[in-house]
Amino acid sequence: MKNTILKITAIAFVAMAMFASCNTPAQKVENAKDNVENAEVDLDKANREYLAEVENFRKEISAKIVTNDQLIAELKAKAANENRELKADYKEVIASLEKKNSDLKKKLDEYKEDGKKNWASFRDEVNQDMKELGRAVKDFFTDNKK
Repeated sequence: MKNTILKITAIAFVAMAMFASCNTPAQKVENAKDNVENAEVDLDKANREYLAEVENFRKEISAKIVTNDQLIAELKAKAANENRELKADYKEVIASLEKKNSDLKKKLDEYKEDGKKNWASFRDEVNQDMKELGRAVKDFFTDNKK
């Protein structure tokens, strides 16, 4: 007898739990609306973060480009004090460095925010180009001190 009452109680408990967990169509629609609103909020937040990252990167690279312009101006001043042979070589190298720096500036100015995948590729490419240009300018100073 106790076994039967226990089984009936367990079945009733399971049945109540099943009925309580069922959602009406109106509840399902409401839950779906909440999920969509949450997704929109998350998407807006991600877009704001992405745009802020792009803007910070632009500022950082622009500052490095200005620094490179200053270093290149120093190179020009040093080249002016050299003899004719070295002056011609220096002018050629300096022109190449100026072109690379202006190409980086142009690339940065022309970039349009068109997705995170393209952004990552663009950012990595610009960072690599900036490192190479920085090394070239630094090496120019180092090589000429010898």
